[in-house]
Amino acid sequence: MIGVNIDDVIAVLNNLKPHLITIAVVLVLAIAITIGVNRKTVKDTAVRKLIHSESWLVFMVATVVAVAMMLFGPLSSLLNLATNRHVLQESTISAANDLAAEVQQEAITLLKNDDDNLPLKDTKVNVFGWGSTNPVYGGTGSGSMSDAYPTVSILDGMRNAGLETNEDLSKLYTDYRTDRPVVAINDQDWTLPEVPADQYSDDLLSEAKDFSDQAVIVITRVGGEGSDLPTDMKGENIVYDENSPDYQDFEAGEHFLQLSQTERNMIDMVTSNFDDVTLVYNGANAFQFDFLDDYPQIASVLWCPPAGQTGFNALGDVLAGNTNPSGRTSDTFVTDLTQTPTWNNFGNFRYDNVDEFTVSNYGYPSTPTFVNYVEGIYVGYKFYETAADEGLIDYDAMVEFPFGYGLSYTTFDQQMGDVTYQDGTVSFDVTVTNTGDVAGKDVVEVYYNPPYVNGGIEKASANLVAFDKTEELQPGDSETVSISFDDDDMASYDYENAKAWVLEAGDYRISINSDSHNEIASATVNVPETITYDSDDNTHNGDAVVATNQFDNAAGDVEYLSRADHFANYDEATAAPASMSMSDEIKAEFLNNGNYDPADFDDPNDEMPTTGADNGVSLYQLRGKDYDDPMWDQLLDQLSVDDMDNLSANAGFGTQAIDSVGKIALTDLDGPASLNNTFTGVGSIGFPCSTAFACTWNVDLASAFGDMIGRMAHDMDASGWYAPAMNIHRSAFGGRDFEYFSEDPLFSGAMASSEIAAAREQGVYAFMKHFVLNDQETNRNNMVCTWSNEQAIREIYMKPFEMSVKDGDTGAVMSSFNYIGPVYAGASSNLLNNVLRDEWGFRGMVLTDWYGDFGYQNGDQLVRAGNDAMLATFESSNHVTVRSASGVQALRTAAHNILYTAVNSWKYADGEPKAQTPVWQVATYVGIAVVAVIFLGLEALTIKRFLDRRKAVK
Repeated sequence: MIGVNIDDVIAVLNNLKPHLITIAVVLVLAIAITIGVNRKTVKDTAVRKLIHSESWLVFMVATVVAVAMMLFGPLSSLLNLATNRHVLQESTISAANDLAAEVQQEAITLLKNDDDNLPLKDTKVNVFGWGSTNPVYGGTGSGSMSDAYPTVSILDGMRNAGLETNEDLSKLYTDYRTDRPVVAINDQDWTLPEVPADQYSDDLLSEAKDFSDQAVIVITRVGGEGSDLPTDMKGENIVYDENSPDYQDFEAGEHFLQLSQTERNMIDMVTSNFDDVTLVYNGANAFQFDFLDDYPQIASVLWCPPAGQTGFNALGDVLAGNTNPSGRTSDTFVTDLTQTPTWNNFGNFRYDNVDEFTVSNYGYPSTPTFVNYVEGIYVGYKFYETAADEGLIDYDAMVEFPFGYGLSYTTFDQQMGDVTYQDGTVSFDVTVTNTGDVAGKDVVEVYYNPPYVNGGIEKASANLVAFDKTEELQPGDSETVSISFDDDDMASYDYENAKAWVLEAGDYRISINSDSHNEIASATVNVPETITYDSDDNTHNGDAVVATNQFDNAAGDVEYLSRADHFANYDEATAAPASMSMSDEIKAEFLNNGNYDPADFDDPNDEMPTTGADNGVSLYQLRGKDYDDPMWDQLLDQLSVDDMDNLSANAGFGTQAIDSVGKIALTDLDGPASLNNTFTGVGSIGFPCSTAFACTWNVDLASAFGDMIGRMAHDMDASGWYAPAMNIHRSAFGGRDFEYFSEDPLFSGAMASSEIAAAREQGVYAFMKHFVLNDQETNRNNMVCTWSNEQAIREIYMKPFEMSVKDGDTGAVMSSFNYIGPVYAGASSNLLNNVLRDEWGFRGMVLTDWYGDFGYQNGDQLVRAGNDAMLATFESSNHVTVRSASGVQALRTAAHNILYTAVNSWKYADGEPKAQTPVWQVATYVGIAVVAVIFLGLEALTIKRFLDRRKAVK
């Protein structure tokens, strides 16, 4: 669950300030009247007592009115969310647990297994490493787990698999520290607890060797929303408590994804005492395995991504041999992360000449920042494979484990059938045979290597174009996997000349690989002539209109990496930014709340739309109708401007009710690996993280997860799901890499679209997020201008989103916090209208990411650009306050998009749903009635006493 942000609490209190002031003023007046009206000023006792009583009764009424205005005003959305409490059925929990276990069984990836060290030969095993007693279950922030369900630890999972672990070792770790340091949105402690080697007694080690000659070492790394992993452990504001006073775990310049000194000392100790060692890496971010060659005793390496609440059972089963691992890497593991092309251009870069754009960010001054995507299309394996082909790098020295790599306890043979290329489709069969003696699953990976002209359109020499996973094959059994893809899947985006997608003529090498680097078999497909997708009857990949440049202003003044002349510009392109200044040209386009003026975007020719009509149309009647059906105009004409504004401005964790058109309140829930209701505290079980799903290389499991999300949403009375997230693992240090799938765009899109389509079948709309270029957490709320060329934007970063629209039929979108060049993503009409809606054909609502007091989110600007709804739970700049014709037209379109998503959810599947009065409103009405009765009684008593006193005087 996401924790409470004190800044948001303060913002809510600010919304309540006028009402609280009213109460305070009336209270002061009541006190003043009580004091001022005394025997000296008013001698008539009856009158004096009457005035005292009436002043406090007025205070009572004023307080009740003010509280009611707070409840039905600024607090209403929060109260709706907090009182809509629904829990999972036991049958759903059981099915979810089974699915989670199956996912992690296929996610665990065997990276090394010399001499068949695994499965373990003995049921007894020594487990070393503090992380073995406190593993990583998921990410933090939106990826955190509900504490309502039991969690299975690594040691639990091993015991459940029939293994016996050394309890004395485990006690050493729990005695050392029981809690994991907090890495949260607003608070990060990067300490890596590990028992120093000199605290392992001779007796403990001797008894461990007597217990078993097998050793497992567990290394963990955690990440989370709000911060990226440290690239310099001695950097500014890095919190880290040393494990020993005798040495430091990290020197200046060392990073979080390499071994700490205490971890290395522990590995030295273990490998000095044991010859058969298995290393388990438990984390979502690609670790730097530069030390493996130093320790030949480490015969086996397993990657176990964050496993959710039950997934560590799968780790035990893999170690024990009950499960044959079939996972594959979703990222490239390199030996030196400081030598990656993104190293110098990831993290914190602040402009030094933008004081004029200073805004308040929750009361603190904030100015624009930036990040340069200098590597262009050469992200992850696309760089390493191409750089090796061009002679820029020594691949074996640079790459420890390729993308798509994974071993098994058995062996497989893959035979590639004849490749055909007909009517724009490439197709062939792959026959997979289990040639070993253990049942297992294999993955078919298909790559293409396009023709490249030196200095021409940038192209990587390895590109995943299709993949599939077999069923479990018994020894000797075979399965034929059919592969088919369109030739325009091999097209490149030429942003400099054609300004369109282009499939260049030439030979395309189609290969089946065991991973991105190692080819099994290949064939050549010849494209006889260049195809440029630039006409209405020849668009790319089913685009509704021709795709052409939309983000020329996002390229900026950046030198992008080029393959030309064997990556001749590598040093220059990948160097740290030479300038920290924003150019005057960019400044002319840059907008935030300090300089945005709605009048600048009004069209004098716009006419005020009809509002408040009485057409008798109810929302349920629009279910299943086309977005452009004429009945929509009849319904929209019935809305008032306030209806539209409320629907758009207050869409945090759900959309508001509009009684006049039969729109009921709908609830949307957060969580990439679960469903979490932040306000009620109710959550579903936590599944393995998205990186784990990616490591399965199994879209059927992704579909099963989407289906399960739908089932859980029904139980929890939710209609929308703030997931899946499909940003790219541009850097191993991305804080939310656990929440994203991979470094590869097609792979990410295949997994995400499968989840979305399955959830949609259950009537649950998934918010594909974060659209787009939100690939780091650093400065995410500080106007981070992301600079990238359009080829990379379209081929790498937008590809998963495009697939989620076209293949997943997503019903909702969450825009991202960052700027695309000089334009906030949520205010980019080019992104949200020209690309998303016009090119890709999306119909539905676009929601902001969390709508906070950041100083650059503005409801008026956003709805005009196609961002329909604000993820807001308190009042700030989320409302459209300037009611011009242009502004109201934009609100009308936003309402249309929101209502289109809503009516096509499961809540409207059986006709008009019955609106339910929230519990808090019922309680409030009862409370007001009780207070009214008390007031009338007190008023009657006051008058009676006044009359009695008057009568007594007479």
